[in-house]
Amino acid sequence: MSADNPRFGILLMSLTTFVFAAQDGISRHLAGEYNIYLVVMVRYWFFAAFVIALSARHSGGLRAATTTGFPLLQVLRGAILAVEICVTVLAFTLLGLTETHAIFICYPLMVAALSGPVLGERVGWRRWLAIGVGAIGVMVILQPGSGVFTVWAIVPLLGALLFALYGLLTRYVARRDTAQVSFFYTGTVGCVVMTAIGAFHWEPMSGPDWLWMAALCCTGAFGHWLLIKAYEATEASTVQPFAYLQLPFAAMFGMMFFGETLRTNVAIGAVIVVAAGLFTFWRERKRASA
Repeated sequence: MSADNPRFGILLMSLTTFVFAAQDGISRHLAGEYNIYLVVMVRYWFFAAFVIALSARHSGGLRAATTTGFPLLQVLRGAILAVEICVTVLAFTLLGLTETHAIFICYPLMVAALSGPVLGERVGWRRWLAIGVGAIGVMVILQPGSGVFTVWAIVPLLGALLFALYGLLTRYVARRDTAQVSFFYTGTVGCVVMTAIGAFHWEPMSGPDWLWMAALCCTGAFGHWLLIKAYEATEASTVQPFAYLQLPFAAMFGMMFFGETLRTNVAIGAVIVVAAGLFTFWRERKRASA
């Protein structure tokens, strides 16, 4: 597929968010029955196998995939993402899919805010204004000072911060490493980290839940494959805004299968955060084109 088919790329990105939302729903189910380390560890086993197989088929094979100009940063990236997944899955069990995603979607604003000190990028007043508006949206979701607020809301905020750091480090290593290299280290380092932790938390699983685990692994691999194809179909700047569709899809799964409800303040706050994030993305795209 040539890199000039935006409609197909948008379709693939939309399907990607649906698959990842389904993966989150399965993660919530399994994490409600078993410890989180076990669930994430087995998921990473399959993910690492997928990454290695995919890297072996690329030009240069595994040798090219392992050659990096930032070995320590690549290891740090992979470890941060593994911890972030554990934190976010924990948030699913504490707050549900809907509210976790409503809070988690502030991570692009965190990326914008941290791009100055981490990457040395200039953050103009318009982006700072958008970051401030997004923070107001998060406050609308959390309702601090009210009886609705729960201290567990800190968990998805921590997950968003970790994912923002992962994204910033990904942008930093991209100055010298290819996406193939970063993808390889994401899967393999995460697998090593989670195996070192999860091996001490092994517990037997029932037959039906092994089927759910297989579904979790397959949706993860399929989602990443769709994401790769979306970026092959068209420019990342075209499809990236549609990544926000994961929020309504996750909310749909939460309400359909877990009896969750969408509170008014969560819906309003999420709209504010998404709007601020889209504006920030538009400003970055405009600056890049200039």
